[in-house]
Amino acid sequence: MTGNNSNLLDLIETIRTLRSEKGCPWDKRQTTESLVKYFNEEFTELMDAIQNRDYSNICEESGDLLYLIVMLSEICKENGQFQFSDVIHHVNQKLIRRHPHVFNGQPCKSEEELAKQWQEIKADEKKKNLFDTDLS
Repeated sequence: MTGNNSNLLDLIETIRTLRSEKGCPWDKRQTTESLVKYFNEEFTELMDAIQNRDYSNICEESGDLLYLIVMLSEICKENGQFQFSDVIHHVNQKLIRRHPHVFNGQPCKSEEELAKQWQEIKADEKKKNLFDTDLS
């Protein structure tokens, strides 16, 4: 895991360098809105690779999407909205919350019960607006 953390930190630092004063003009001018078309392109390429079971390409396209997610997070950090660690925290908390049968000792008897529980948790999250919080 240490290698994974180091690689992720290296990626974040690379993106920060690309967006810095001495960085790349293309990377510096990107906005949340300008990244949308690249997310669409890379997601489509990943889906094609998955359907073709091209695991080398799946790895490459997954990396391209990760780059875009980190880039998006850096742009949002620069704008005072949130940062990559918030993204990680929120998705981890969501996974734990939506899997009480794994993390809270609330077993489900069937796949149907599991699906129902999942939908109830999602609906409850929307009511509570868990992700519309101050992330600073």
